[in-house]
Amino acid sequence: MSTRFLAIFVLILACASVPARGQEGAAPFDGDLQRLAEILGGLHYLRGICGSNEGNKWRNEMQALIDAETPFGERRTRMIAGFNRGYNGFQQTYRSCTPAATVAIRRYIEEGSKISRDLTARYAN
Repeated sequence: MSTRFLAIFVLILACASVPARGQEGAAPFDGDLQRLAEILGGLHYLRGICGSNEGNKWRNEMQALIDAETPFGERRTRMIAGFNRGYNGFQQTYRSCTPAATVAIRRYIEEGSKISRDLTARYAN
């Protein structure tokens, strides 16, 4: 499990190293950030029902992503909507931790780590 946390830490660190964009215009990596937000929302719900006792860890990671990116207006709305979509999608499907939920957690951590690596490789200073 510690490798999963390391992967998420790398993910957040990479997003923080992406240049901040304060203007309203879309960034070339907005699609990736929205997907990352959706992953964080899904993890926030799934890790909660699977007894991880992490509290608001994934919501806090989302807030750190927003703080690092500093989006305004529609960009901010889309990022938050992505988080909520990830959370609500799993909330409608899972009421308790199942083997499928555990697989989804693993896959989301892997996908989030890949997005993080790709963003870092393309956009980090």
